[in-house]
Amino acid sequence: MRKSIIEAAKPSSNRTYDMLEDMVRLKVQEYIQDILEEEVDEFLGRKKSERMKLVDETWGYRNGHGKPKKFVLMNGTITVQRPRVRNTEEQFESKIMPYFKRRTKEVGQLLPELYLHGLAKGDFELALRGLLGEGAPLSATSIGRLKAKWQMEYEEWQGRDLSSFEVVYQWADGIYVKAGLEKDKAALLIIIGALTNGKKVFLACESGYRESKESWSGVLRDLTDRGLKLGSMTIADGHLGIWSALGEIHPKGHEQRCWNHKIRNVLDSLPKRIRSEAGEYLKRIPYADTIKECIGLRDVFVERYRKDYPKAAEKLLRDWDRMVTFYSFPKEHWVHLRTSNVVESPFSSVRLRTDAAKRFKKVLNATAMIWKLLQVAEKGFRTLKGYWLLSDVHAGKMFTDGVMKHEPKVPERMAA
Repeated sequence: MRKSIIEAAKPSSNRTYDMLEDMVRLKVQEYIQDILEEEVDEFLGRKKSERMKLVDETWGYRNGHGKPKKFVLMNGTITVQRPRVRNTEEQFESKIMPYFKRRTKEVGQLLPELYLHGLAKGDFELALRGLLGEGAPLSATSIGRLKAKWQMEYEEWQGRDLSSFEVVYQWADGIYVKAGLEKDKAALLIIIGALTNGKKVFLACESGYRESKESWSGVLRDLTDRGLKLGSMTIADGHLGIWSALGEIHPKGHEQRCWNHKIRNVLDSLPKRIRSEAGEYLKRIPYADTIKECIGLRDVFVERYRKDYPKAAEKLLRDWDRMVTFYSFPKEHWVHLRTSNVVESPFSSVRLRTDAAKRFKKVLNATAMIWKLLQVAEKGFRTLKGYWLLSDVHAGKMFTDGVMKHEPKVPERMAA
């Protein structure tokens, strides 16, 4: 076995560009095999074929190699033989390739990312074999174990302590996906929080019925029961369930409705022929520099369209106070606070590739699978703009039109 590895990796005039990947893989295979041999040298305190230093020394000896084992790396699958050792007080185990490990950590992280790219079960295995080689140790059983592991990780994640999280904002949305969830009109209730250090993290990923008040209340209570203090403001769409739940559980928190949802709702009340023109008016409203200017742009739209399209004007005016809350927070944060895009963006990839999850007939299995996909997406989250102001918001500092209010200095009393 060892000789065949070395011989295969030797330079040859017959090597071509088409064989480059195989040549690299064989060199890596040879290198790892050498490291395994060196580990045994270090463990025994002497190199192979080296005599014992003491006549009565009984500290173990080599006993050949185990059966060839396949091990998966990012650049392909290699085959190695673990050295065997006998007559030792302590069992020898390789540090770089422990027993029962058949793939690197990076390959393990690759598996959910492939799911994230929308591979169905058959395509998933095909793609892995294309990336990792025909010798990749994959089977329906191994993939099943992987899913079971994700389920356990999800359950642990659901029960984690949240008391150390300093949340400033939270975005909430109910996401409908084709993963065995839509049959009973169930949705995934998602909450993402922004911490004082500028990082965004998933706080909740639970299945709920129709985004109802009861479902959202259950999610919020679970978070608070685990020690979470909800942030200063919640950003969500216009669904009544989340707002009713927040009114009971987080009554002192500020609330901001998503402008993207609002604009779509208003445009749906207008004929298609004028939606483009009306959309230009609507898009300018939330980007006004001050709340006064914002109200002025709103009134221009209402005056222009109320007579012929009263429903459109009514929809724009409805729940107006929740549309302009962001003006009471730092201007640097407005780009994140106007909409619920923080939730929508990571879910867009999942939505586009729901075929990969159709085989999950049970809501629990689908939720765990999608949670794992979102954990992969979370790694790519960017830090919030203006993150240095998050601590001020968390501390309760006040802002007007995006600018922090400065408390007037109290003049020192004149000496008597």
